[in-house]
Amino acid sequence: MESGIPHQNKIFLFILAFLAAFNADINAGNLKHEYESDRVVRLPGQPNSPHISQFSGYITVNEAHGRALFYWFFEAQTLPDKKPLLLWLNGGPGCSSVGYGAAVELGPLRVGGKGSILEFNQNSWNKEANMLFLESPIGVGFSYSNTSSDFTKIDDKFVAEDAYNFIVKWLEKFPQFKDHEFFISGESYAGHYVPQLAEVVFDRNKNRHKYPYINLKGFIVGNPETNDYYDYKGLLEYAWSHSVVSDQEYDKAKQACDFKLENWSSGCNSAMSVVFDQYNEIDIYNIYAPSCLLNKTSSFASVVSSETNSSNTKRMRPGLGGYEPCYSTYTEPYFNRKDVQNALHINSRGLADGVKWKVCNDSLFRTYNYNVFSILPTYKKLIKGGLKIWIYSGDADGRVPVIGSRYCMDALQLPVKTPWTPWFHGHQVAGRIVEYEGGLSFIKVRGAGHLVPLNKPKEALSLIHSYLSGQSLSTHR
Repeated sequence: MESGIPHQNKIFLFILAFLAAFNADINAGNLKHEYESDRVVRLPGQPNSPHISQFSGYITVNEAHGRALFYWFFEAQTLPDKKPLLLWLNGGPGCSSVGYGAAVELGPLRVGGKGSILEFNQNSWNKEANMLFLESPIGVGFSYSNTSSDFTKIDDKFVAEDAYNFIVKWLEKFPQFKDHEFFISGESYAGHYVPQLAEVVFDRNKNRHKYPYINLKGFIVGNPETNDYYDYKGLLEYAWSHSVVSDQEYDKAKQACDFKLENWSSGCNSAMSVVFDQYNEIDIYNIYAPSCLLNKTSSFASVVSSETNSSNTKRMRPGLGGYEPCYSTYTEPYFNRKDVQNALHINSRGLADGVKWKVCNDSLFRTYNYNVFSILPTYKKLIKGGLKIWIYSGDADGRVPVIGSRYCMDALQLPVKTPWTPWFHGHQVAGRIVEYEGGLSFIKVRGAGHLVPLNKPKEALSLIHSYLSGQSLSTHR
């Protein structure tokens, strides 16, 4: 039976439907072309196999100020259309997630041959996830702003807002990952960046009329700066308990310092300076590892700074989180090569003429506005919100030691679900784990320093597999 719609109108409706489908195909093609323009075909010195699907480029996070963040993205080695999206952030503040996370720790391509070649990393985390490395904030690596006053405003809130805008716009560019489970990860001062970015996403996900929904499931941080009181208390106690400082030096600092105060007294700064001096000849980030002798001008002491505050007292901030001179000696020559920069689509604003790419920006570390004392309230909020949160800690790190992180976990006052117990890898104790009610877990990694995926790559891969898959770490030999 005929529908009663005139024949001419049927033709007209058919043409409209055809044009709509045609336009959809064109738009899909444009989207594909947009992200394909960021594809990295092959990097200088890259091994011929295995095949690595990678992209890099810029996302403008603030049009008016000309702020753009640089990223390097690796699709998962298998089933990238099904595996989660994992963002990685390094800390500092001022250290590059390209120079550390991607090229030294957990990316599929590590800089080797003293900066001349790339080597395939058998323990890369892109075995478990689509890995997205972000150089954040502006002033780090290839990320930039055209507005000089931006650099006087950088603090945790500024960083979180830019990182959120990055994720939103990156997912617009790579729409095939919009529905994937999304996790955030990082280490050191990213102990601030990661939870605060998660909080912004969590809050804005509640208003889908105003903000796009991001499928955030949780975050995982390693040797994270979390609470200044517990972190510095732990730093001092670790130095004493591991025989880095004498009893007398420890007692003097303990009596002079009240780490609950945001402003340290001159006596505390003086006492803590003596403590930090003991690390000049050893690596504070891995106290049992051989000290790097290739770049003595970039010693730990050279990046100890003090923050001037309103009362004209100073608070010492020791070392760039994640700083390790030997690896900057190798990565910096590689990422300063013009052929490498061309392959990564670095534009002229990302690195001005005569300016070198650095694995850590010392000046940003010194000018950063440190105005967040504790991240613990954010933890409480996001645990209550149902996010899956893991904290792991290499127990040979003197900079953000396991002692301080344990104090932070205790301060949350959560009921223990699974008590402190060994976990195993390769039939050996790989560390200890404690699980709390509400989805929080704390994992110690035995023998690892500040950069756990570098020092214990197999254990770190086992750890991220367990976190993302939901399969428990082995607690039996």
